[in-house]
Amino acid sequence: MNPTSLQEESRTAFRVLFAISIAHLLNDMVQSIVPSIYPIIKEEMGLSFIQIGVITLVFQLTSSLLQPFVGMYADRRPSPYALAAGMCFTLTGLIWLAFTGSYAAMLGAVSVIGIGSSIFHPEASRVAQLAAGGK
Repeated sequence: MNPTSLQEESRTAFRVLFAISIAHLLNDMVQSIVPSIYPIIKEEMGLSFIQIGVITLVFQLTSSLLQPFVGMYADRRPSPYALAAGMCFTLTGLIWLAFTGSYAAMLGAVSVIGIGSSIFHPEASRVAQLAAGGK
């Protein structure tokens, strides 16, 4: 390897970092929709605070507690398509949430949003680290 190619490999890819930052922002903004609709769904669907808490539990179990396991899998089998797959899961869950008519369907929708987040974040972290060029 010549010094020029080694220097090119260690350069920071700012376009990639910017793109992954925007994707991360969008993913996290979509996730914040779930707790922001609690007052609306509580009133419209007549939910109790316990039911709202279960929605939060399901969302956090799938997004936060599942993420390390997805991360371990992603470390062994990195896949750049995981970013798109995670965003697709989040979008699917969001659309499902918009048209849900029952409490059980709402739990399913927020779990799909959480799964999307748990798939997206480990791969986004890996891409950002690669784009940083070792810095």
